[in-house]
Order: sequence, then structure tokens, then C-alpha cells
Amino acid sequence: MKQILIQDNDAGQRLDKLLGRYLKEAPKSFLYRMLRKKNITLNGKKADGSERLSPGDEIRVFFSDETWDKFAGKQEDTGKTEFPRADLDIIYEDEHVLLVNKPPGMLSQKAKASDISLNEYVLGYLQRRGQWKESDPFRPSVCNRLDRNTSGIVVCGKSLPGLRVMSQVLRDRSIHKYYRCLVKGTLQEEQYLEGYLWKDPAANRVRILEKEQDGAQYIATEYRPVGQVREDTLLEVCLITGRSHQIRAHLASIGHPVVGDTKYGDPKINARYRKEYGLKSQFLHSFRLELPELPAPLEALSGRVFEAEFPPVMRRILDKKGT
Repeated sequence: MKQILIQDNDAGQRLDKLLGRYLKEAPKSFLYRMLRKKNITLNGKKADGSERLSPGDEIRVFFSDETWDKFAGKQEDTGKTEFPRADLDIIYEDEHVLLVNKPPGMLSQKAKASDISLNEYVLGYLQRRGQWKESDPFRPSVCNRLDRNTSGIVVCGKSLPGLRVMSQVLRDRSIHKYYRCLVKGTLQEEQYLEGYLWKDPAANRVRILEKEQDGAQYIATEYRPVGQVREDTLLEVCLITGRSHQIRAHLASIGHPVVGDTKYGDPKINARYRKEYGLKSQFLHSFRLELPELPAPLEALSGRVFEAEFPPVMRRILDKKGT
């Protein structure tokens, strides 16, 4: 039996389309017959293939390993195919979850087939430690994503229960994530910002609006100053909502863009930090993770707090500026 847990990247598509992707050698008539016979189920129930998938949905495929491999077009796992290797900064690890301090410049998940992301590096790490092999029914995966040039804590599910629990608390926002960022100018008071975020997919940019309009999503961002670095300010930011590019665009909209941000930032200040310190990405770091009460098998992590060290270039900037 194989289990497939739906993540954000797969949400919104039809069940039959996803099955066709996993079992690319299987005729559609065969897949529909397996659905009718409940050899393939969705969330433990009979499905017809037209269902739109949501994050957290669970597909179970009651095939033998030989049948699965035949229709998936996979060769038997001999252990010789290795996933890529990276020197991962592991913050915490147990049998169910892995917390990684992602460096700037690394994708969290693939955007296209040729990409190599943190997800592949985690699979390689687990494979070399003998904790996972490609023929296993469950495939470990990252639970949350950071932009390529944002660093900090990424949660990975090593087991299906671990992935399911952590995906749920990330989705219902009972987990609290705090970011540290260096922004242009001086800010001295805590603020709770509200607005509406409109995304332009073609340009991969967002705009912050004061009033609601069609296609725009409500956003809320809370921040507090935690340090002054020359004329600039180090903030701790809590995302009340979690939208694409929210921190960067929201702070830029009030005249305090994140230092190093080439999309929403100030070119002059970016050039200065690049020249003086070699900063090549935005100074935005997922710094702290505060976990809520968690169900089994993660109950031992209830209430735990984890923090991630700044990347060297950020630490160098803060040290040299006396923060």
C-alpha cells in the first residue's frame, strides 16, 4: 500500500490528474476501475477521480510494490541512485520531524523538474543515514516554504504522522513564526499593519492596497524594533496572515524596505550593503518557531521553541554595526 499526502503544490488539481502523474504508465481506464473498486481511496473513502484536492488530503493506493513500480515506470531501488548532498544545518531531529536552517539562495521546493531544492537535499541526507530509500511508500517532504533568498527555519516531515501534524499546525496558524529583518531607516515603535495584497502572477510581484478590491487578499503584519544599526533598524516580524512576499512588500509600502531586497527594495542601499559586506540577498531570516500543543506522536514537542542562527553575512553586518 502506498500513501500520498497532498501538499500545497498539489492542491487544487483533480485526483485523476494527480494519479496519472504518479502512475504515468497506467491506462486511465485502469485507474478509474481501481477507484470504483476502492483499490484507490481518498481520505479513506471511495472517489471517482473528479475531486479537487486540498492540502492534507490523503490518497491510499492498495497495489503491490510490483504493480506500483510497473505503472510508475520505476526501476527497483538498488540503493545506487543517490540524492544530492549538502551540509545541512540541522536545528532539531527526531524520528518524525526535521528542522533545518535553510541558507539564502536555496529553493525550499522545486519550481521545475530540473531544480535541486532543500527537499532533495533532505532526501539525500536521510538516504545516506539509512532512514529512507526511494522504494519506501512514504516520501519525506518539507512542510513550509521560504522564498529562495530568505533564510531560516524550514520544517520537514520524516514520517507520515510527522508531516500530517506539522502541515496542519502550519495551515491553521497555531504555530508561531517570527522573522528578523534589517530595514531601511529608523523605526522606534511596535506596529500592527493591515492592508490588501494583490498579486501579479506574470511579473511575480505583489502590490499593497489600502482598500479591498477584487482579487486582493487581506493581510496583517506585526513588527517590533529589536536593534538600531546605524540609520537602519533590525525588526522582529510576526506574520498574522501568510501571503506571498508579504513581509517584503508590506514594509516597503510604508517606506522601510528590507535591505538587500532587489524586488521591492531601495537600489542605493542595496548597492551599499553589497559593496561593504557582500550581501547578495534580502536580509530576511525566519528566526524563531514556537510550537503549540501537539497531538501524538509529536506531543513531546508541545510548547518547544527553536531558533536559527543568522547566516554569516548577516551576522557580519550586525557584528560590525554593533548590534
